[in-house]
Amino acid sequence: MRKPAPKGPKPAPRTQSSASRGPRKPAAPTVGRKPVGPRGTATARPAARPAASASTARPKAAPASRRPRTAETGGQERLQKILAAAGIASRRACEAIILDGRVQVNGKTVSELGAKADPRRDQITVDLMPIHREAPVYILMNKPKGYVTTVKDDQGRPTVMALLKDVPGRLYPVGRLDFNSEGLLLMTNDGALAQVLMGPEHEIPKVYLVKVHRMPKPELLKEFQEGFRLSGRRLKPCHIEVAEKGDNPWLKVTLTEGKNQQIRRMFAAVGHPVSKLRRVQFGPLADPLLKPGAWRFLHPQEIAAIKSL
Repeated sequence: MRKPAPKGPKPAPRTQSSASRGPRKPAAPTVGRKPVGPRGTATARPAARPAASASTARPKAAPASRRPRTAETGGQERLQKILAAAGIASRRACEAIILDGRVQVNGKTVSELGAKADPRRDQITVDLMPIHREAPVYILMNKPKGYVTTVKDDQGRPTVMALLKDVPGRLYPVGRLDFNSEGLLLMTNDGALAQVLMGPEHEIPKVYLVKVHRMPKPELLKEFQEGFRLSGRRLKPCHIEVAEKGDNPWLKVTLTEGKNQQIRRMFAAVGHPVSKLRRVQFGPLADPLLKPGAWRFLHPQEIAAIKSL
């Protein structure tokens, strides 16, 4: 039976060819001369895979995906942010201006909050008046009674803007003090900062001196400090201490939120109406020497302090 004899040598060449394939692959490229035998090929493959994955990962990662976005958007920003930076109003107020259809970009009216523009290239107007970026201005005012903290008043009442004279830029008040209240008020054209300071999520403390009718009971003050329920809504806790005793005492009230006439409504709801209210501190800003109706520019240290909030 000589015919099976040729079949015997055939497995041997197969074994040799499979063994020889390992050296041939690294030998084909000039770089793979060192690996010899199957172990060389086994070590060469994992070494090559990370290099290939690293090179393919780079264009697919953040740099490749970010470049097209930068090229598409360029220096574009949200329109309300541009208006606020130009000193038109706070960012929230600028949103209302956009929705009212008062803003034009390159001659076309824009009334959507998601719209963007490039302040360096696009022509942006409000009520057909061009805007421009102003140098930031920060002013601390001691608001007297008889003024409203708005830029304009539909009822013709005097606004805090009447107290400012020869001040560059279009300023607006940050937050509010009602007509019969007095105290510290920040005025600025920095819309981004105003947005932060007025945001309820930041819980910036504001300190008030409040004169009330009759001394409230301790359990009532404790209820205020734990979170008083007003008009079906629980307010954030506030800190209260007696500043000056008497039949109509002065209380020192610290709030971290600012609902409309919150302090007056709180005390009126429990039978202790407020006769006088004065804000003596706004975040890190305080100035007991600043007279009612007077104002001054913030010091650099004060600007840094409010920007760090």
